[in-house]
Amino acid sequence: MIIILKPDIDPNGPEMTALLDYLAQFPDIQTRISGIRGTSRVVNEVYLIGPTHHVPQDTIQRMPGVEKVVRVSSKYRQIGRHGGQMNELGFTYQGIQFNQDSLHIFMGPCAVDTPEHVEIMFRNMQRVGVTTARMGAYKPRTSPYDFQGHGKTCLPWVFELAGKYGIKVIAMEVLRAVHIEEIKEALDDAGNPTGVMLQVGTRNAQNFELLKAVGSQQEFPVLYKRGMGLSIEESLNACEYIASEGNRNIVICLRGIKSRLGDPHRNLVDFMHVPVLKRLTRLPVCIDPTHSVGSKDRAPDGLLDIFHATAQGIIAGANMVLVEFHPRPELALCDGPQALTMQELDHFMADVEITRKAYEERKALASRAVLKEMTA
Repeated sequence: MIIILKPDIDPNGPEMTALLDYLAQFPDIQTRISGIRGTSRVVNEVYLIGPTHHVPQDTIQRMPGVEKVVRVSSKYRQIGRHGGQMNELGFTYQGIQFNQDSLHIFMGPCAVDTPEHVEIMFRNMQRVGVTTARMGAYKPRTSPYDFQGHGKTCLPWVFELAGKYGIKVIAMEVLRAVHIEEIKEALDDAGNPTGVMLQVGTRNAQNFELLKAVGSQQEFPVLYKRGMGLSIEESLNACEYIASEGNRNIVICLRGIKSRLGDPHRNLVDFMHVPVLKRLTRLPVCIDPTHSVGSKDRAPDGLLDIFHATAQGIIAGANMVLVEFHPRPELALCDGPQALTMQELDHFMADVEITRKAYEERKALASRAVLKEMTA
């Protein structure tokens, strides 16, 4: 059960005291208080953990300061919508809003190689108006002999260049808890010229100690990638690990499912799950078309498969796109064959704009249709 307090209620005030005193008569119930900062308000929620079937919902609903009481049937109680009874919240980071209505393009390499290449990417991102990037420093690879990323040694110049070209947020994968501290230290040393969204990659999708580590810190939001072979239920329970530690500034990312049924693509594209995740959770939803498709094949209509996959996700309501981008893919140390080139950047951004406009028109059409049904 979740008790949502009214916006003007002080979490340390008499209404909360009265509520907790009432709940104390149920000794088998534990309470956890959470303040969630959304895009427009701070929502104070009280989570009741334990057998709540004998806790009278109507009585609590009538108590001073209580806005809503929601009985929770799913395990992911903090990130879930719970049958539409909970509104999406979203969050603001570095002046950028992330919610289920926004759209941001995060482009760049999984693993950065040289300052020269990074500067070219940032300069061109600034040219097309993109202020969010992906820049990997720590990169898990299938083979131990492949490039694993430069690690913390590249952080100073990545952050300095980001500040120079107005990049506000960088999505950066972390593999261990110590990487969070390395990123924080490097940002502080550089004067915090940019922000970082900590990425939990697909190979760590059920690394529960790492999930607890990114969840227990409040400074950085978290991008959680669905495990390559995990169900939606398993992925949402993994996200709940992050939220249960206190950090609810989470974006969940679809990156394709590992299956031979996806051939000739690297993975089976799962972007039809975008509306599913938005219906089940309060989280913004990201798509990763380059890792889903994994190649630069072109369809007979002249569009790259990556463009088509991106359009599928955006037309379904995706709020964020991770896309591989490199000025010299033939020289990239990681995932070069699937990276967008400098020549493809403008085409890609224009295609995204077309698709997003179509989504907005479809959403407006649906709103009119619903209104018409209600007034009929």
